[in-house]
Amino acid sequence: ALILSVLVAIPLGLLAGYYKNHWIDNIISGISYLGISLPAFWFGIMLIIIFSLKLGLFPTGGKGGLDSLVLPAVTVGFGLAALITRTTRSSMLDVLRQDYMTTARAKGCSEKQVITVHGLKNALIPIITAIGLQMSLVITGSVLAETVFSWPGIGRLVYDSISKRDTPMVTGAIIMCIINLVVDLIYAFFDPRIKAQYSKKG
Repeated sequence: ALILSVLVAIPLGLLAGYYKNHWIDNIISGISYLGISLPAFWFGIMLIIIFSLKLGLFPTGGKGGLDSLVLPAVTVGFGLAALITRTTRSSMLDVLRQDYMTTARAKGCSEKQVITVHGLKNALIPIITAIGLQMSLVITGSVLAETVFSWPGIGRLVYDSISKRDTPMVTGAIIMCIINLVVDLIYAFFDPRIKAQYSKKG
């Protein structure tokens, strides 16, 4: 679900930021607000009714082949994609106002290079933060999605652990701390300013 949301959300956020107040931005923003607003369990039930019961394209639940993974992944990933899209759009709007974007265009860089190389690279820091923080929502969303789709995964494990007051809940909290640490370390890889900061200290 997280991989799906990232692959969809970052390109949509770039488009929405680049075409600010355009109809493209309005459509993407509208879908994002819808994704943020829809409860995961309701959205999952609607997907089952449409794509399983009406169209017969995917199984209604249970763990099987890859086709049984599609609807749960979309259920959890839709809300995540909406949040990451909004973050990417806001970050790109800030970057597009910077002087180095104008300088890149003046040097003869194509618009694609300006956006993907100069723009996206500098906009990645808040995006990476958002993706890292969404891991908690992945677990929360998976509890609902895996209950709706009868999928025996981490979400069901968390649900059962809450009922039984088991230690995997503590393990999940530790994993979240590790993920946040990894996100902080990734900052230095993408942001040259942080690299320079640590180099000076060394």
